[in-house]
Amino acid sequence: MSDETLRDIAPDARMECGVCWHVYDPAEGDPVWQVPPGVAFADLPADWRCPECDAPQEKFLRCEN
Repeated sequence: MSDETLRDIAPDARMECGVCWHVYDPAEGDPVWQVPPGVAFADLPADWRCPECDAPQEKFLRCEN
């Protein structure tokens, strides 16, 4: 995902893995990667990957609902 695309994502947007359908919710963070609640998808570490299937951030899509 490019920096421009990341900037277009709302800080509270939920993002879904296009491989395994895991949802990253900023309100919950990610305990597997030790990401605390409140961290927007765009602010995740560059090496963060899906905690379920190890897919890169580029495979995530914005949840519509």
